[in-house]
Amino acid sequence: MREFDVLVVGDANPDLVLRGDVRPRFGQQEQLLTGADLVLGGSAAITATGCARLGLRTALLTAIGDDLFGEIVRDQLRARNVRIITAPAAGVPTGLTVILNEADDRAMLTLPGTIAALRPADVTDALLGRARHVHVASLYLQPDLAEGLAPVFARARELGLTTSLDTNWDPAERWDWVPEILPHTDVFLPNSAELHAITGGDGPEKLVAAGTIVVMKDGIRGARAWWPGGESTAPARPVEVVDAVGAGDSFNAGFLAACLSGRSVREAVAWAAAAGSLSTRAAGGTAAQPTLDDFAD
Repeated sequence: MREFDVLVVGDANPDLVLRGDVRPRFGQQEQLLTGADLVLGGSAAITATGCARLGLRTALLTAIGDDLFGEIVRDQLRARNVRIITAPAAGVPTGLTVILNEADDRAMLTLPGTIAALRPADVTDALLGRARHVHVASLYLQPDLAEGLAPVFARARELGLTTSLDTNWDPAERWDWVPEILPHTDVFLPNSAELHAITGGDGPEKLVAAGTIVVMKDGIRGARAWWPGGESTAPARPVEVVDAVGAGDSFNAGFLAACLSGRSVREAVAWAAAAGSLSTRAAGGTAAQPTLDDFAD
């Protein structure tokens, strides 16, 4: 038996989530907030904590600085039963994202720091050999990792792992590296805008024909998925939304937890939609992530 059910690879950093009068006005005007939370952030870290909360033996390969923000990240991950495996990032500060939350939208300001420090060589065969599945998040915040990810996924498959990818949005809107990576990807987890951009609006058919399961985050509509020989939809869970930060990462965790515990793709899509919805019940990406009890029949 392998040591980990899932190895998550990618970003981990604090998120400073601000609510209230958050639209900046220069000229030294002081603005009053209604809320502020310093929470665990990073798409990979939030996915990892969601997987652990749903019962998967979970490890996170990430780069974290030797500073106060790094200690916050380590403490939060340990408290959520995620095994931390750190890559070298000497002298680089831990990344930070400031999230300005409005009622129906948000803006994000990110200091990359260690977020961009991962390299393909950090994902060793020895590490891959300890896991059943490898998931990579935040591709475009990690260009060095992204450039060599296709061979990493190819090696992972040769070693018997399954693979999944959540690119997140490409700020340059070029979508580099995706055509090389997707042929080695078992599960692709975009949102609707990302899928449209990557396929040029042609839909998921070509990806599915090549053998990839495509699971799309569809906002308040829940989830849609396509796989060789089937497709399905699943509704979002009705909840009172406090904060949608990290909902897509919890969505990923729901899907992976269902699949890696032997459930069908159709069941996993339903878990994904529910996990994404339930995570919005509290501020930040991890405070309201579901447990297995939330999926009990």
